[in-house]
Amino acid sequence: MEQEQKPKVGVGVMIFKEGKILLGKRKGSHGSGEYAFPGGHLEYMESFVDCAKREIDEECGIEVENISFQYVGNIVKYAPKHYVHIGLTADWKSGTPKVLEPDKVETWDWYDMEELPKPMFEMSELAIKYHKTGENYIDE
Repeated sequence: MEQEQKPKVGVGVMIFKEGKILLGKRKGSHGSGEYAFPGGHLEYMESFVDCAKREIDEECGIEVENISFQYVGNIVKYAPKHYVHIGLTADWKSGTPKVLEPDKVETWDWYDMEELPKPMFEMSELAIKYHKTGENYIDE
């Protein structure tokens, strides 16, 4: 029996530290080889902030503060995967990013917003664009 296709909810967090942002090189999933912010799937009954904190802790082991909403997007670029993406921002609080899920991320590094690595994961590219323009909604 074919499984019904439904959108998933993803949460990504643009983390700022001293004018730079944290990016990891993805692997093992859609967007493999692309640079992205920490994030992942929203779990049942979980708040966006709790999801952000959990994913950041699981993926790179740092603490953040001042988590806030940035944008929402209807993302179909990686079809047949379909995501409603919640983009958040946060400030680094403490810790050094470590690769805690080596099957999902190769490296974590801080990058200047004007000297970003390529290629960029769609949701992270949108977040950077919206940080600059102030837009907060995309419906592909």
